[in-house]
Amino acid sequence: MAETSSLNIPTVDLADLASEDPARIERGAAALREAFGVFGLVYLKNHGVDTQALNRYYDAFAEFIARPAEAKKPYGRADIWYQRGWTPPNTEVAVAGNGQPDFKECYFVAPYPNDEQAALEFPELYPENVWPPDAPAYFQEGLLQLGRSLHEAGLKLLRGAALALGLPETVFSDYCQRAPHVTRALQYLPLTASQVNTDIVWGEEHTDFNLLTLLPGGRFLDPTGRAAPGPDNKSGLYLRTRATAEDPKGQMVRGTAPAGCIVAQVGQQLEILTGGTFLATPHVITAPGAPGWQRQSAAHFMHVHTSAVLYPLPKFRTPDAVRNYAPPVLAGTYDIKTLVDIGLAPPSALDKLGYRHYDRLNRQRSES
Repeated sequence: MAETSSLNIPTVDLADLASEDPARIERGAAALREAFGVFGLVYLKNHGVDTQALNRYYDAFAEFIARPAEAKKPYGRADIWYQRGWTPPNTEVAVAGNGQPDFKECYFVAPYPNDEQAALEFPELYPENVWPPDAPAYFQEGLLQLGRSLHEAGLKLLRGAALALGLPETVFSDYCQRAPHVTRALQYLPLTASQVNTDIVWGEEHTDFNLLTLLPGGRFLDPTGRAAPGPDNKSGLYLRTRATAEDPKGQMVRGTAPAGCIVAQVGQQLEILTGGTFLATPHVITAPGAPGWQRQSAAHFMHVHTSAVLYPLPKFRTPDAVRNYAPPVLAGTYDIKTLVDIGLAPPSALDKLGYRHYDRLNRQRSES
């Protein structure tokens, strides 16, 4: 895949954004404006994520994934749209992809307690966590700890993003208080000899539908299941930059974070709120050119609260933004529609939207 060097993507020091030094804050803010405006992605340092704990969790996750599908099946909860527990392979499909399900299986948890009122309104978006009673050691603790550390880094970044746009410091973090945030562990599955070096990828090109995604970095597993350096340089995260007159398709950029950094990506909800000033990151996960290899990774998805309205903030409500992002929509409604689009929720979930009491009227009519 043709690429532009990932060195073009800015790195932001969260310590700069948290400082009281105007020069340091502006340095971080300027980098964010470029990173989120052009790439939809930024590298973060001083993020607070423990790399040793992450690898310890990946060991536990690998132990769970190695179990037979029948043993994992009770934790694959289609009834809650896979928003907690195990997601089987060939379940999720990218909206803008070619219809090929992603070659991965996942585990979803909420790192913080649910908003009880929101759970009544959107039960499938705020279910309780699902844990195997015989989970490997550190499986539960490790994933919760990872999610919380990524979330704290994300809150700092959202405050910096608000400052970068000349907005009140807490505007974005206020939107996501007690929202349906989820942390996801992923295992990209081995391809066969006939699948490698074809157009099959681990994850089709897509944009995340949430507010902000934090990626702590992953690791490869060789065909024996041991952690090892990747077999080649073909596999990785690639993103598509904003379209320009010179590059109407944008450029494909490899998103390899510098050592010690994590990745943060703009989601569709943040793009909407900023009227397209910040760009949701189109990205794809390519597979290596050698069969039998797997990759482990993780992601924390920060969301807008389900009761908030998704629409450009007044500062960004230009005629173009209104055309692009109207009509306003409730974030919970937006979530349900997207989960149907990507195959995690059934089409019948759309029946939850709008007036749903015609059945009651029909029952009344049948009594006469």
